[in-house]
Parts: sequence; structure tokens; C-alpha cells
Amino acid sequence: MSSTVRQVVFPPPREPDRGPDGGRVLYQLHPGGDFILDSPANPVPLWGRGDEVLLADGEALIIAGPNGVGKTSLAQQLVLGRAGFPEYQDLLGYPIAPGVGAVLYLAMDRPRQAARSFRRMVGEAWRDELNAKLFVWRGPPPYDLARHSSLLVDLCQQAGADTVVIDSLKDAAVGLSDDEVGARYNRCRQAAVAAGVQVIELHHNRKPASGVKVEKPSIEDLYGSTWLPSGAGSVLFLSGAPGDPIVGLHHLKQPAGEVGPLKIIHDQTSGRTTVWNAVSLLQLAGQPGGISAADAAKALFDVEKPNPAEKEKVRRKLEKLQRDGQLVVLEAGDSAAKKATRWGLR
Repeated sequence: MSSTVRQVVFPPPREPDRGPDGGRVLYQLHPGGDFILDSPANPVPLWGRGDEVLLADGEALIIAGPNGVGKTSLAQQLVLGRAGFPEYQDLLGYPIAPGVGAVLYLAMDRPRQAARSFRRMVGEAWRDELNAKLFVWRGPPPYDLARHSSLLVDLCQQAGADTVVIDSLKDAAVGLSDDEVGARYNRCRQAAVAAGVQVIELHHNRKPASGVKVEKPSIEDLYGSTWLPSGAGSVLFLSGAPGDPIVGLHHLKQPAGEVGPLKIIHDQTSGRTTVWNAVSLLQLAGQPGGISAADAAKALFDVEKPNPAEKEKVRRKLEKLQRDGQLVVLEAGDSAAKKATRWGLR
């Protein structure tokens, strides 16, 4: 039996410097020393571990990619983890920190399909907990979020939510290819972040030019204004064709260290997503003669000729494993002799 629908009130748009009752807003100024020195020295992972952070506290996450590659499924598992369900406290091998408040899911894009996707992951016995911990808005928002920057905060506060999922950005604001719209939406996003809400957004990629094959995704492949990814702390991109059970996960923008790239597999029956055939640097380093950064980059990024950035990313990972005592240097590099450093197991 369905529970009572929660009614929420959307106040009419107000002047930027006026409160809900028309009074003057009191602006909050923070002492510089407290602002700087009381902030965490490193990103706090809400989904991640150590310096491998996919969702950082106080920094928005974008999950982007073409249609049908599992963006909604991945976000919904993150929702259940943030809602505190113990079955979903781990996603892709990284822990999810449960939130204190509820989760608000803005199912603006095909809400019935989103409901069917969720249904695979839960059961009837979960109904009461879901009613208490998760609230869903169905369909487009009452106002354009880019035009009314306080709306997202108002809705989260009325839902008692400290996490919000926007599915998807194209339905939240009209004209996202325009930089003014993108900047205005970012104001809305940052207002929610400043109010203590963790923001997770689903987004789409640009349609590639006819006959052009995208070898490797980049930030520039996201649709719309540059201010959309610029205002996010973390950007994930899922690559593949619609309906592919195995797709690529690329961490295009990182709060700290880079995660992956990974191959992930969606279980269409349970809705669960796991890592498929992950490349382990420790396994690579265990082969006779160890591994160089260039050789490891070939395996990790699945390319024949890794570029300097890819080799440097892998070098940092290998050096971290060395600092952690899991690897040792078998052969020191010599740039003059064009000799690469090789790492092996301790």
C-alpha cells in the first residue's frame, strides 16, 4: 500500500538580497585563519578510500556518459549507500559513508524507468526504511534551477536531505550549452553544497561528429557549458554502447588521486555493479623483471603508446605503492641513458 505523498511548498522566486519574509539577508563572513586552518587538509571521501576519492565531502560529483551505459544504476546504488542500507555500503570496491539525513532523488528523466531500476535493488521488506530515508521528485522541477538558485536548497531542506541526486542535468535547466545558463546552474549547485548537501548529478556527452571515433573520453566530451564540470569536484565518465553489460569507467576529474580506469559490469537482474577484470599494478609488478611506468600504463589504459600524462599518472601510483612498502625499486632509472625505473614486489 502506498504511503502518503509528502507535500512541499515552493515559494515564489525572491530577490537575491531578500529573505523568504522579505527581510534583509544576514551574510556570513568567516575569519580567514579559521576558514583555512579548520578545513580538512585532504578531501574527505564519502565514496572512496584514502586518496582514491570518487565523491568528496562538499564537492559535487558528475556521472556522465551516453544513454544506456548504466549511469542511473550506478547513482542509485550510491543513493542506497548514502541512505545507510548496509547491503550498499560498498560500490566498486570503495566504501560509501552513510549520510545523516535523507536522500532526495530528482527523477526528472523517465521516472518510471528509474523506479524499475531501483526495484531490482530492493524488496518489499525495505518499504518502511525507504519511505523514511529516500524521497523522490517525479518529473521536471517547478522552476528552472538555473534561474532560481535557491530552489534546490529549499527542496532539500523540506525533504530533510543531506544528499541530492539530479537525474539528469538536461532536465534541471534549459539551455545548458550557454555559458550564462551553466554559470547560473553552478550557483544553484554551490548554494546546495554551502548548505551542507552532497550533490550528485547525471549528465550526457556531446554527440561526436559524424565519422569521428572517440578513442578516449575527456572533460571536453561532456555536453554543455564549461562551467558544469568546472564547478564539480569529481567527474566520472561511463563509456560504451547502450545496453553493454561491461562498460568503461574513467575518472576525468579527481578531488585527489585518480581511480581507474576500470572495466565495470552491470548485473541486469540484481542491478548491482562490480569491477570486471581489474588491472592490478601489484600483479604486474610480480612478473619476472618487474614493471616500468610505461609498461604499466599500456596495461592500465589499454593503449599501445601511452602518452606522457598516462605514464606520469601510473608512475605516481607505483611510487605510492613503494612508499607504502608494497613495492621496491628493482632498477633505478637513468634519463641520460634512457633507462626506465622498474618496480617489483618486496
